[in-house]
Amino acid sequence: MKKIILSLTFCVLAIVAFAQDHTAIEGQAFGEGVKKGSVITTAEVDTKLGKATKADMKVTGEVVAVCKKKGCFMTLKMPNNETMFVNFKDYGFFMPKDLPAGTKVVIDGFAERKTTSVEDLKHYAEDAKKSPEEIAKITEPKKEIVFEAKGVVILK
Repeated sequence: MKKIILSLTFCVLAIVAFAQDHTAIEGQAFGEGVKKGSVITTAEVDTKLGKATKADMKVTGEVVAVCKKKGCFMTLKMPNNETMFVNFKDYGFFMPKDLPAGTKVVIDGFAERKTTSVEDLKHYAEDAKKSPEEIAKITEPKKEIVFEAKGVVILK
């Protein structure tokens, strides 16, 4: 009898000790989705990065645009009329191409300070279906915060 009680006690303790909170943020999930936790706004990304080049974080923000070609990237609204470029880890998932501007999302992954080349900027502009005139105006690389998302949730 003592062995049974001891075994049951051990099992209960093991279950409690190894239990993890897998609750996810509710909404339409892409990639790995986003687990609940410390979420910051796009306005706080620069501060959280501090002097680091790259940092893991969860960010909530408002969609400005999604790649019109296949949904392979999106931009989120930042302070001062800037945008944050968001791509998806290993092109493992895409966003709906018709996702309206102003949609609220939460993204989970890595923010990184980068300089995007003119060639890449023109490529992204083509994918976003920009006019040839707008594409021709791209003549200098852009220093920006780029986010590689491993999961995205469109909030309801």
